[in-house]
Amino acid sequence: MLVDNLEKRLAEEKELNDSIQAPDELEMRLRSALHNAPKKTKRFALSWKIVAVTLFFIILMESQYNAFAFYGKKLFGFDEMINGTLKELNEKGMGQMVGKKTELEDGTELRINGLISDSNQLVVYYTLSNPKGIDDTLSDNFRLSRISGFLTNSNAEGGTSLMNDDHTEIKGTLSFEPVSPFSKKLNLHFWQPLQNDQMTEGSIAIPYNPNKAMAAEFKQSLKKTSKVDKGTITFHSITASPTMTMIKGTLNVENFDRVDTSFGGIELMANGKPVEIMGSSNLSSIKGRKFDIRYNALPKQLNSLELVIKEFAGYQRLEEKISLSSINNGPISLDGKELWIKNVSTTSQGVEITIATDDDVMLDGVSLKTQKEVIPLKTTVNQTYTKQEDGKEVKERTLQFDSTARPEYLLIEGMHYMKVYNKKMEIPVD
Repeated sequence: MLVDNLEKRLAEEKELNDSIQAPDELEMRLRSALHNAPKKTKRFALSWKIVAVTLFFIILMESQYNAFAFYGKKLFGFDEMINGTLKELNEKGMGQMVGKKTELEDGTELRINGLISDSNQLVVYYTLSNPKGIDDTLSDNFRLSRISGFLTNSNAEGGTSLMNDDHTEIKGTLSFEPVSPFSKKLNLHFWQPLQNDQMTEGSIAIPYNPNKAMAAEFKQSLKKTSKVDKGTITFHSITASPTMTMIKGTLNVENFDRVDTSFGGIELMANGKPVEIMGSSNLSSIKGRKFDIRYNALPKQLNSLELVIKEFAGYQRLEEKISLSSINNGPISLDGKELWIKNVSTTSQGVEITIATDDDVMLDGVSLKTQKEVIPLKTTVNQTYTKQEDGKEVKERTLQFDSTARPEYLLIEGMHYMKVYNKKMEIPVD
């Protein structure tokens, strides 16, 4: 609105200036003075820089997200794929209707029904429809990829979709990184399949009103660092908006990627209860690995907030020497974790040992000892998750060694696993 008012004022000033006519004699004197005056390019450039910076900060202050400033219309037909916070916000009409559409290569219509936006994310609601039917090629390969605009290049992060029983319509939602509050027009980019098994990129322009976005309800710098077995985790900030709560940080943990779902063990406790985790992402950088963890929205009445590293990637040195002379069905204890030897065989390709462990365990420094030598692990194949007779889920895989000699012992230096830390960090809410 500030930009629109500014443009209107400038137009009025220009019209006023154009209507003023100087006397001919005055005009000649001014031309002569300007011709003989020394050039002051540097001062002119500096003054415009000051004006530009001042204008930028004025616009910045006026263009912040407005908390719950807009009550629109509810988006219908998406109740089956949204729940929790997004469903509540949709019921209140906390979004922007779009209604833009375009036709894909096979005649299917893509309609952007609406969106909901705040300082943590932008969620797009869309529909694919074709009365002749939507084939599997399109449903399997079509994807919304990113949003571009002024100071905006937001990547897709995750979503859900659902096809109707007649296979003529798909409704979906997709979350993107937050867009700039300076953007008024956005381009939504998508990929669609062609008949020759190739993919092509398309886009659709959609309007965006930053004044109808929602602001962060709670934002705070954290600067909290915690040690784990193989490094440190630093939490930089927490931003709670109407749609989600995001924690950002960096980590330098050597074995972070050796254990699945490490971030799943970091809990956000609000009023003594865990906030539902919605996802996480991480990216390598020069200063370490950047990460963000996304949780559900915080409760309206917030009395206490706590970050708990309940579990995270850990490491335990073992130096185990397991005899392979006889195999039984019982587990072998690995400092609180369990290992099962399922099968040992020798083929023309080498020695294969099928094992099972707890699902969070990755063995480290594995080798095979024969009567004459120690053979390092060549590769691991056929990893699957199975259930034991007692119902416990275990991770089963086959270890391959480049040897045809009779195996005597399986050597294990250590293991990576999800270790219990229970480290708590209080976040002030006052």
